[in-house]
Amino acid sequence: MATMSEWIEGARPRTLPNAIAPVVAGVGAAIALDAFSWWRSLLALLVALSLIIGVNFSNDYSDGVRGTDEHRVGPLRLVGSGTADPKAVLRAALGCLGLAGGLGLVLVALTGHWWLLVVGALCILGAWFYTGGKKPYGYYGLGELAVFVFFGLAAVLGTTYVQAGRVSWAALGCAVAVGCFSMGVLTANNLRDIPTDLESGKRTLATRLGDRGTRRMYLTLITVPYVITVLLGLGHPLTLIALVTAPMLLKSVKAVGGGQHGRALIPALRDTGLAMLAWSVLTAVALSV
Repeated sequence: MATMSEWIEGARPRTLPNAIAPVVAGVGAAIALDAFSWWRSLLALLVALSLIIGVNFSNDYSDGVRGTDEHRVGPLRLVGSGTADPKAVLRAALGCLGLAGGLGLVLVALTGHWWLLVVGALCILGAWFYTGGKKPYGYYGLGELAVFVFFGLAAVLGTTYVQAGRVSWAALGCAVAVGCFSMGVLTANNLRDIPTDLESGKRTLATRLGDRGTRRMYLTLITVPYVITVLLGLGHPLTLIALVTAPMLLKSVKAVGGGQHGRALIPALRDTGLAMLAWSVLTAVALSV
């Protein structure tokens, strides 16, 4: 039976910035529209956190029962390592996804934006079928696109919309920037896993692009948010402060651009996520002034 610390590790806490950052950025954009609501922001954050933890447990379960995680490098896989019973991990995944759905329903009911139920349903289905089902789209090179849509566009714009009832160009810029950061995290992860994914038959975008192409993609993705920062600065000069987060990625750039492999790439996931969170906080603060 898995211990509490193993369950926490299996939830992959290092991925939490992917859920927190878009909500923070969305809140900043909402404040810029004079539409901040603390309880709507809190509910949006809880939905995002429940969703990403549900995704992590779902991936752990689905990859584990397929045998994809048997030789995986990186954080503990509860099912793949035999640490936890697959059914227990499945229950954890469904529980978290169910919580995300319930909290989302409350948020929609209280705001009256009922059409967002469709968006919420798509997010939950996207979370499950990333590695779940007979033909998971994560095995066909679509994982990065899903991350961009769900933890970039949907999360940032959704957070702004439930507060302001509309979105702005600043919100869209934040959504694209955070989406690219999130894609960068997944790209670094999949770059690390190319050898084991090829062996298990998991055809991620990284396995399709190859080692060199994936490294170029990562470097491009982490550049985009800073281009957007400059563009945001044209209308909101204080947002240029987010440029100070760029040095946080120097080690990641060195590791990915320098040809590091395996465990040497793990810090790139952490640093990209932390840079995304720091960028979102500074940009949100700048937009709220």
